[in-house]
Amino acid sequence: MRLAAVFIIAMLCAPGALHGAQSDLQRRQADALRDQQALRERIRTLERGIADGESSRRDVAVELKASETAISGLDRRLETLAADTRKAGEELKDVQRRIGEQSETLRKRQEQLADQLRAQYAGGLSPWATLLSGEDPQDIARELGYLEYVSRAQTAAVRAVRSALDELATLRAQAQSHERDLQRLARETTEKRAELDAQRAERLAVLERINQELARQRGEAQRLTGNEQRLGKLVDALSAAIEEQAAEARRREEEARRLAEAQRLAEEKRRADEARKAEEARRIEEARTAAAARDTEEAARAEQSRKVAEARRAAEAIRAEQAAGAQGRAPDGRTAPQAAAEAEGAPSGRRIAGRVEGLAPGAPAEPAPSPSAAPAPRPAPDAPPARQLAALDGLSKGLPYPVRGDVQGRFGMERPEGGVWRGIVLRAAEGVRVAAVAPGRVVYAGWLAGFGNLMIVDHGAKYLSVYAYNQSLLKEVGDPVGRGDAIATVGATGGQVEPGLYFEIRHEGKPVNPLLWLGR
Repeated sequence: MRLAAVFIIAMLCAPGALHGAQSDLQRRQADALRDQQALRERIRTLERGIADGESSRRDVAVELKASETAISGLDRRLETLAADTRKAGEELKDVQRRIGEQSETLRKRQEQLADQLRAQYAGGLSPWATLLSGEDPQDIARELGYLEYVSRAQTAAVRAVRSALDELATLRAQAQSHERDLQRLARETTEKRAELDAQRAERLAVLERINQELARQRGEAQRLTGNEQRLGKLVDALSAAIEEQAAEARRREEEARRLAEAQRLAEEKRRADEARKAEEARRIEEARTAAAARDTEEAARAEQSRKVAEARRAAEAIRAEQAAGAQGRAPDGRTAPQAAAEAEGAPSGRRIAGRVEGLAPGAPAEPAPSPSAAPAPRPAPDAPPARQLAALDGLSKGLPYPVRGDVQGRFGMERPEGGVWRGIVLRAAEGVRVAAVAPGRVVYAGWLAGFGNLMIVDHGAKYLSVYAYNQSLLKEVGDPVGRGDAIATVGATGGQVEPGLYFEIRHEGKPVNPLLWLGR
């Protein structure tokens, strides 16, 4: 009973404790939501500040993109015009050579025809003269056959001369067409060079504005450095707050899990206690019922024994009365009527006394031990997924340099404008050909802010090579390239002041040190 009382008191107090824990958990969750909202607002404020700082640079970059893209297109067109001019010149030379050969053939055939006509005239050969000569018919037939052969040869020679004349006229027409094409290409080349000069002048003007803006910005370098430091501290604080918030969320989740587990165990204990109490009550009731049945049975047996004893005593009294009547007096000296009266009244007194029954309650049966609740299995913690690292082979070491020049802006070093270099800068003269370091296929060819005219080549096995700051791009997306093929020309696009090539190697999207892959 004492244990039951303690359990009842614990059950009455538990709801209040659980309610208090739940209220505390809800309060902490509300605080976490407010902290999260404040953190998001600080992040949005930071993003707005960064966007305002980049807007002025973006305006200048748009102008520079248009100018440098136009220069790249004009350079590509001039390359095409130069190739077309070379091709047209070679075709014109071939036509002129064929004209010379055909003229020589025509001269030889004309000489052959003239020799044939001169020989026929000098020999006086004529079909009419042969027929009227009066010579032997066989001689006449032989001379006529010879004349027919000569006539056919002359006809073939005439046809050959005419064919040579026609071919010569065709070749001269082709030569004139090629000459016109060369003149047109020369005019177009002149026009495109003029456009290129104009675009370069416009680019110089844009660069001048950029240089002026850079000069103004250099005056604010100290202030910007302070801003950057404050920004770094803010980012660190935000990162710490995010980590702390995540830890708090994990702690709250663990606390909620423990609370739910405690509630589950308490509920299981309550149900087990209720089942045990019900079993004890059932057993006590069964014991009481059995005791009452035993008492009833014993009372019935006692009543039966009493009645038998009374009947036996009554029979003995009758026998004694009969014996006394026969003698006229009872054995104890009483008269017969007195003994009869006492014998008649005695059973009534015994019957009254026999109605008092003693009830000995049976001892209750020992209660069966309450079944113990099986402990709930603890959930196994989730095992972190295994992370497998696979080393992939890609480009081989000892690659050729895309251009030859001094190496500046080495991989991993800090950049003057902030951050670190993800590649290298090779200083070279403007217009120098840029070569592909390995066979591949062009996957990007266009202008990109900060990189100017940019080309990216895919070499397979998730390896890419990146070429930036180009003056012009000589390949387009989808073009295959071989090792050493010219794919661009060195320039200073993307806002650069000095010409050079920015070169990267990336594996699985991450930059790697290109100097480890390039040969000496």
